[in-house]
Amino acid sequence: MKKVSVAMVLALALVLSVIGSASAITNGVPDGNAHPYVGLAVFDVNGSPSHRCSASLLTPTVVLTAGHCTDGTSAARVWFDEIVQGNPEYPSSGATSYDGTAFTYPGFCIGCGKGLPGFAAGDVGIIVLSEPVPTSAVSTYAELPDQGLVDTLANKTPVDFVGYGVQEQIRGGGPPVWTGLKNRLFAPSELVSGNFVHSDEFMKLALNPGGGSGGTCFGDSGGPDLLAGTNTVLAVNSYVTNSNCGGVGYSFRVDTAPVLEWINGFLN
Repeated sequence: MKKVSVAMVLALALVLSVIGSASAITNGVPDGNAHPYVGLAVFDVNGSPSHRCSASLLTPTVVLTAGHCTDGTSAARVWFDEIVQGNPEYPSSGATSYDGTAFTYPGFCIGCGKGLPGFAAGDVGIIVLSEPVPTSAVSTYAELPDQGLVDTLANKTPVDFVGYGVQEQIRGGGPPVWTGLKNRLFAPSELVSGNFVHSDEFMKLALNPGGGSGGTCFGDSGGPDLLAGTNTVLAVNSYVTNSNCGGVGYSFRVDTAPVLEWINGFLN
């Protein structure tokens, strides 16, 4: 893996041990039962819980997330409760979570491109659960987009963010640290369209809580960017460009032919 400046590019996965008190909150609201198929995923490295991301249930046993979440992991488990905060089983397996095996897109690579957003490639992953999630827990599912859908969307097309990312920024003597409750949140945003490096693979999205739109941050990796008002996943959250989680963020598109083919291989 090539080294990338943390000050310049920050992946959205969250290390489990981050703690602290709040000084700011992003512009998300409790999701309730609006998107029950969005879950909180914890990944093991060398047999121990390592980091968490957000994810979307496509079928009772197949979960969509980001490649930098699944890469190098040995196992995963997912919670679909709106509120995971305070769950005594977290971050280990138990009766409230669903265990699975993680798979990473064959073209995944961090640090393989030049500039932004060329630093990431193939940032999509899948978790195959060992047992199906019962319909009593989740009865609606995220939907894959038609091929090339993103290319047809106008600038400022409304997009829905849903995930379990951190909400609180702690400032001290060093870089800002993010933490917060492990609860599912919703926030509106919009597409920033136009041609840019690797726009054939990535969506550029507004992250502007102060301007009324929502923003993704650490722990939102792999969470869905939904065409507003639908269950259609346009892309999965990949990375932000500064430690404030503001400005714009980049999400890996799942509407391209090779990515859809790879994902559908787990669904058939």
